[in-house]
Amino acid sequence: MFSNLQISHTTDKAVQGSSDRTVSAEAMHAEWLEVQAAQRDPVMFRSLYERYYEPVFRYLYNRSQDEDLAADLCAQVFLKALQRLGDYTFQGVPFSAWLYRIAANEIAGHYRQAQKTRIVSVEEGGLHALVDEIEEDHSEARRTLLLTAMQSLKEADLAMIEMRFFEQRSFKEIADILGITESNAKVKTYRILERMKGVMINNQTASGL
Repeated sequence: MFSNLQISHTTDKAVQGSSDRTVSAEAMHAEWLEVQAAQRDPVMFRSLYERYYEPVFRYLYNRSQDEDLAADLCAQVFLKALQRLGDYTFQGVPFSAWLYRIAANEIAGHYRQAQKTRIVSVEEGGLHALVDEIEEDHSEARRTLLLTAMQSLKEADLAMIEMRFFEQRSFKEIADILGITESNAKVKTYRILERMKGVMINNQTASGL
């Protein structure tokens, strides 16, 4: 539960729609060959680093709104990725999913250790879509209740809402990042939405709105 959750409104779509991140089976296979080359010779990791540095940086920046922190954590992500590369095996998902998983652990660990305010970057279009999933009322009062309900979420649940609505990731990509099935990603997301709706109803009753 995030008593110190900060909502940051933005019009900058730092992460593009899921269609821009679709990875074909051929591309994943070619990338797996790159990973294998890097496992044999760490110098070969450079091409993977250059390809994914910016997306991973943006992922971290969306959750911190701090360029220096995002850069520091991004460096840690790629250092750990390089250190663990020998244990990496192809699981039929893009290599980027593994990097995002490391990044998610890094940003979560930072907030646990530093006990600082957790940032959620809310893009207006994503907020509109989130409201539509829960209810039809787009009034300012209802949107405020929705954002307040986000503070009741656990870290893992909040991350799913971020990825689905504010980063516009497909259920398949969310599943790849979290290491679960696409069906499970859908079920988890809609259960989170139901819990949020319940919190909104309770808060509305308590406030007399």
